Amino acid sequence: MMIERIETKQRMSRIVKHNGTIYLCGQVCKDAEQGITEQTQTMLDKVETLLEQAGSDKEHILSATIYVKTMADFAAMNEVWDNWVPAGFAPARACVEASMARDALLVEISVVAAEK
Repeated sequence: MMIERIETKQRMSRIVKHNGTIYLCGQVCKDAEQGITEQTQTMLDKVETLLEQAGSDKEHILSATIYVKTMADFAAMNEVWDNWVPAGFAPARACVEASMARDALLVEISVVAAEK
């Protein structure tokens, strides 16, 4: 059972693949100066790019854990999420309020997916 680590640094790998399962490290937005809608969209764009790099796509996401800085942003984040997830392919999901690594970050996601 080989474990493949992609873009590995001292602290983490961006992608880890094992037995047909893909684990992405936590993803955040491209520009933390933007609002929740833009942060969520660019975060999900990054997830999509990493999944493609790993041999998967958003229809193969098994689970997602979303961390929001404040539940006041929950509805706006969900609007972007709902438009991004293909109909009929919603993964198991959790969403929690959490402190962020940087103060300007409003949302982060951790994803587990199956290979295509």
